[in-house]
Amino acid sequence: MTGAGRLTSTVGPRTRRILYGDPGPAQIRAELGPISTVDLAHVVMLAEQDLLPGPVAARLLERIVRMRADGFADLCEVAAPRGLYLAYEQELVRQLGADVGGRLHTGRSRNDLKATTTALRLRSDVNALAAELLRLQAVLLNRARRHHDTVMPVYTHFQPAMPVTYAYHLVGTALAVGRDVLGLRQAVAGLDRCPLGAGAVAGTDLPIDPARTAALLGFAAGPVHATDAVASRDGVLRVLAAAATAAVTLSRLGTDMQLWSTQEFGFLTFPDRLVGGSSAMPQKRNAFLLEHVKAAAGPAIGAWTAAAATMKSTPFTNTIEVGTEAVGGAGETLRRVGDAARLTQALVSGARPVVERMRQRADEGFVTATSLANRLVRDGVPFRTAHDLVGAAVRTAMEAGGTTLPPVGDGDGGTARTPPPMADLIARTDRGGGPGAVGAAFDVALTDLADHAAWFRARHAAEQAADRELRDAVRHVVAGGASS
Repeated sequence: MTGAGRLTSTVGPRTRRILYGDPGPAQIRAELGPISTVDLAHVVMLAEQDLLPGPVAARLLERIVRMRADGFADLCEVAAPRGLYLAYEQELVRQLGADVGGRLHTGRSRNDLKATTTALRLRSDVNALAAELLRLQAVLLNRARRHHDTVMPVYTHFQPAMPVTYAYHLVGTALAVGRDVLGLRQAVAGLDRCPLGAGAVAGTDLPIDPARTAALLGFAAGPVHATDAVASRDGVLRVLAAAATAAVTLSRLGTDMQLWSTQEFGFLTFPDRLVGGSSAMPQKRNAFLLEHVKAAAGPAIGAWTAAAATMKSTPFTNTIEVGTEAVGGAGETLRRVGDAARLTQALVSGARPVVERMRQRADEGFVTATSLANRLVRDGVPFRTAHDLVGAAVRTAMEAGGTTLPPVGDGDGGTARTPPPMADLIARTDRGGGPGAVGAAFDVALTDLADHAAWFRARHAAEQAADRELRDAVRHVVAGGASS
């Protein structure tokens, strides 16, 4: 038996390598691991629905469990002219005979099988990426707690703008990372329906129980529409979009930290373990890890673009473009963004603010000018007039070579005003999410962190519970088949 239906031959070796590659033991284990997990759930369900005799189901399950334990070593030297999955199925037929091995594929297709394994892989990869981003959020908040009073200027258009604290900047980034985790959370929630049971494209007339296989695999429910189940990989697009957005956040933080670590800024230093030297210039301390962090956004954005472009204008049914080509790089993309998040954890944790330099640049950058204008506003001066008066004072101070704003009055004999002390000004700037309200922002970010962590823990626990239920169900069917 070849499982080729009406076909009498298959593709040649060169074409086969193009289509399916030449997988080694590690690749075989990676591909057949999720497939065989689905097989275990499927055989259990077929036995429970009396679509497989007990002894047949038991033999299938025992052999699949053994192959998994052996790392699918039997497949390492087997030709796979129609792909690894069919080679695996044919190996089961060879070992168990057609009357046993040939029953595995009852009531399903490669189409719903592949959609299911794609969802399983994505679920695992998203969980891993979310865990790294949550660790980064925790590191950001931890460092913020330690630098509540470290004054620095915030920049717009690369020019000093207003006084804030290093903690304030870190909390803002932590909030952004929390939204990135929310994006992953929403994307992975869209993978809660198990495609298994949808068959090739329109379900099956066999009395299968898709809800049972869904539960055994840790999904919330089975398919509600068979064509949608095998045609759609929009979950991949949403996951990649969320990962790309997170990578963009990391790249922006990386840009700030790289600028701040230059001699020109001098705001941050890194320990030797987080920098590199030069092969030619002995004086160099290059924060090159930040360049890896920044670079990760490019491939992530490219992966989403490639997946969307590959899916575009395909028919709404099972297709190779959608089910294979478009999703092929998703796992590697998520792992790469996870690596960037791990690097960022080390960099944020290891960065040491140069407190005196940060404060000096805040003092020299006239960052209290807006507050001084607002003081005049409180005296009844129209804001645009106050803006012009303070702007003129800045110009006068700069022309005189100074860095301190002189007192500014309304021009009509009113009381001249000066900015408050820097720390007081930061504390007073508490409206609209200003640095004076950083404590409230910290609490929001901490709540987000706890909520996201609890949500992912609950999902992981549910998946582990499903895995235990699957193992118990396999043992039950094997024991029942052995006693038949």
